[in-house]
Amino acid sequence: MTDVIERDRPVVDVVLPCLDEVAALPWVLERIPPGWRAVVVDNGSTDGSAELAASLGAHVVGEPVRGFGAACAAGLRAATAPVVCFCDCDASLDPGQLPALALAVLDGAADLVLGRRRPTTRGAWPVHARLANRELARLIRRRTGLRLHDLGPMRVARREALLGLDLTELRSGYPLQMVIRAADAGWRVREVDVPYHPRTGRSKVTGTWRGTWNAVRDMRAVLSEPPRRLAGAPR
Repeated sequence: MTDVIERDRPVVDVVLPCLDEVAALPWVLERIPPGWRAVVVDNGSTDGSAELAASLGAHVVGEPVRGFGAACAAGLRAATAPVVCFCDCDASLDPGQLPALALAVLDGAADLVLGRRRPTTRGAWPVHARLANRELARLIRRRTGLRLHDLGPMRVARREALLGLDLTELRSGYPLQMVIRAADAGWRVREVDVPYHPRTGRSKVTGTWRGTWNAVRDMRAVLSEPPRRLAGAPR
């Protein structure tokens, strides 16, 4: 990893979209790899998440527009490191796993690396969510040719290249839009297995029927977008 050298800014920023995750934040932030910067994007928390994150040393950004994509986009804009990771802030995913994903990006072997979730217990990933994810992977293969197994929220890519994708989805379709536009641009996309734990607190998406329906609607809208001509992969 020749990119990992001492600089005035971190080599990797970790974007953590956050909405009322005060119970999970201490564990998540203590698992950020040494020398990397946590960028917590508060998306309207009312439980003191932003204040707790700041007290634990994270760089906190406020994003008043509600939505997973809006929070991720705000974190990407706030990032200054050449490589950016995305990770949920609910303790279902371990930020300590991120170096294994970032290695291929830092070494130039891949342009986008996704964490393929491997549940650690039966209750970590609800059956209906797992089945929906499997169908989504099938649709992604049909649309892009990428043989993915999971559209997980843990991912790594270079910041400037991500900005070049011109992502516009502000809700649940943001991860899907990133993958589709990366494929349209000819990016090398890779999956790495990561443990998936039961989340702390209730899911805003798969934990409710309304959240699940909204996510399906957002994904369908992204899948219906025509292919775009984008700049080439970030070699």
